[in-house]
Amino acid sequence: MEKPARVAVITISDTRGPDDDPSGDLLAELLAAGGHAVVARRHVRDEPEAIRAAVRELAGEADAVVTTGGTGITARDRTPEALAPLLDRTLDGFGEAFRALSFDEIGPRAVLSRALAGVAGRTLVFALPGSRGAVRLAAERLLVPLLGHARVMAEG
Repeated sequence: MEKPARVAVITISDTRGPDDDPSGDLLAELLAAGGHAVVARRHVRDEPEAIRAAVRELAGEADAVVTTGGTGITARDRTPEALAPLLDRTLDGFGEAFRALSFDEIGPRAVLSRALAGVAGRTLVFALPGSRGAVRLAAERLLVPLLGHARVMAEG
């Protein structure tokens, strides 16, 4: 049986904060509109240990942690590397599906995204790009319809 998920949203950025976070705000809005509860919001710099610490902290109070930002290919985009040690299992299909959907919208640039998902303990972890378009696409087409079912499966 599917249940709404309790979701924590983390914005990973060296330039965005609580007063200027259009992608994080949109993500929280879309998740809530889709019936899920946004139980926490955080903002961290694109520093691997800060990212890991925020995910560890929020995993205790959320069924899913969704990050936005830091999934590109610049030297400061380190979210995938930060999250990898926390994941017990990867959900490769999420990144593949996101890039396929994104390709339909933006073309070949979609392959530059390193969006990913996995499970850390019993907590789902999703890493999204930082653009509002990517957040909207992932939330509407993947996260909102998927989280209820994935949450039940992750609980085991």
